Parts: sequence; C-alpha cells; structure tokens
Amino acid sequence: MPGPLLHLGATVMCSHGGSATPTAPNPRVLVGGQPTAVISAPWVVAGCPFNVSGSPVPCVTGQWVTAALRLSSGGQPLVLMDSQSVCTPNGTPMMPVQAQTRVIGS
Repeated sequence: MPGPLLHLGATVMCSHGGSATPTAPNPRVLVGGQPTAVISAPWVVAGCPFNVSGSPVPCVTGQWVTAALRLSSGGQPLVLMDSQSVCTPNGTPMMPVQAQTRVIGS
C-alpha cells in the first residue's frame, strides 16, 4: 500500500510508548530536509516502560520487516508509514505516529 516515507524527524513509538529513532538514517534521500529510513537499519527504542510480573522487559531495538516495494536507496527499500516492524526482546511492533506527508511511496 502507498504511504508517506518515514524520516529522521518522524514520531515513531514502540507499542508501550517508548520513543524509537533510526540508528543509521539514509542521507541519500531527503524529505523536508531530513534523511529517510531504510529497512536494513535498526532503530533504538528509549523510555519503554514495559514490565511483566515485576520483571522489566522493555523494548530495546526495533527492526522493520516490510518496506516500500518500488522505492529504494542504495539498494535498500525505504520505510513507509504503513511498514511493519518488530521490537526486541518482546516482539511487539513499532508504530509510526507522525511523519511528513508530501512524499508518498509504494
């Protein structure tokens, strides 16, 4: 499905409310003056409050598992607002909340 490209300034959160940021933004494609994100780069999650039975199991990193089919940079697909992801160690998804809306990919 088509969707807006995710970029360094996009608001992305883990399922529990932690803030996610790309570890290696893609400087080759800019949207709104900010680097985009590619599927191969992991994201770091900060401030995840997830706790199971008194034992903390917060989201630490996230990885996108789906991305654009027709749009890539440096041979890597770009991440879209509707891309699917998984966080480690607990397997919950990251959720894009806000991103630029001018550049749409599919």
